[in-house]
Amino acid sequence: GPVVSCSVIFPKKIKIKEINDSKLLSKNKRLKLEKIIKEKAIDYSFGIANVEEIDKINILNASILSMHRSLSQIKKDFDLILVDGNRFKNYKDKKHICIVKGDSKYVSIAAASILAKVYRDKIMTNLADKYPEYSFEKNSGYGTKEHLLAIQKYGITPIHRKSFSPIHKILN
Repeated sequence: GPVVSCSVIFPKKIKIKEINDSKLLSKNKRLKLEKIIKEKAIDYSFGIANVEEIDKINILNASILSMHRSLSQIKKDFDLILVDGNRFKNYKDKKHICIVKGDSKYVSIAAASILAKVYRDKIMTNLADKYPEYSFEKNSGYGTKEHLLAIQKYGITPIHRKSFSPIHKILN
């Protein structure tokens, strides 16, 4: 499936209890926090890079592309970008800081991670209707044992990333 990025601008000194790295939260907790984040954010937006883009330019560059797309949708002016991770390419004239494990250190990064995960999970759940044998509603397209077995049994779909190592091995 696609890579989804999110940008969030909060008021200064915001505190939202329970916000953390999206990977450490249950699906129900993420859905609860999604509503709170959207209510308290000054602005938020999403950016997507599709499977074809991921396979063409690689996952890192596609992630940066989706981040840039997300930033381009922000209507409120900003002067600093906090990036979760260690790589980013300049966006316009904006200063950026890369922060490894930023989603466990900054509430805005954690909030963006939660919104992006919820958004992507919804995309994958919708794709589960079209491709039921892959259980996207359960695995969100991640390389679980069940998902990899389904790929071996049924092959790949147009939404599978051909550059993803297990799929690349199957194709070659």
